Amino acid sequence: MATHKIFTWLDLRRKSKTLNLARNEIAMAIKTVTELKEAITAFAEGKRAEIEERLKTLFADEMTIDDLRRLVFEELTRESLPSKYREDLMHIVKRLDVMADQVKDAARNVKILLDIKVPSEIWNANVKIAETLVKESDLLGSTIEMLSIAPPQARELAKKVDQQENIVDDEYLKAKASLSKYTKELDFASMIILRDLLECMEQIADTCADTADYIRVLAVVK
Repeated sequence: MATHKIFTWLDLRRKSKTLNLARNEIAMAIKTVTELKEAITAFAEGKRAEIEERLKTLFADEMTIDDLRRLVFEELTRESLPSKYREDLMHIVKRLDVMADQVKDAARNVKILLDIKVPSEIWNANVKIAETLVKESDLLGSTIEMLSIAPPQARELAKKVDQQENIVDDEYLKAKASLSKYTKELDFASMIILRDLLECMEQIADTCADTADYIRVLAVVK
């Protein structure tokens, strides 16, 4: 049997205010990755109005995530959850909050780049990475959900998260290397912003994978 039945709150304790807040925070953090991908895709298609709307939604959601994190921590001091539940819940919430911050940082770079003509090769690489990030974050959400239902399946899903992170790493290196081809088309400041965007997305992938590793530990069966 599992070392402890952490996150039974995902199905058996839905009436807990703290646990409902945590569920919402996790879901919204994962949603911001999709919002980032949609903004990056709209950029490739030259849809400025859609980009701005996607970014506006993303920034608003990130603020909500911060509020939810604070509320979760406040409520954890009031509810009589077992200490192990409380500790693990805090770790998951913190990790997803960090991921949402990284998504926000990436989105800020997209916003700065709105008036810059970015070569299609570079931006198409960003689109590909963003699409992989969505797959990775969705798998992470499923991994968390399965932790209380089927720990062995949670472990398998965690491995798939790692696989997507490896894909992002490969695409990140290719995209970063391609920047050197466009030193004549892009000024130094634009290069820095594009590199920062790539690094933010790579960090998002790393945070997803780190969180999946943590879930894998929780799902260990003796």
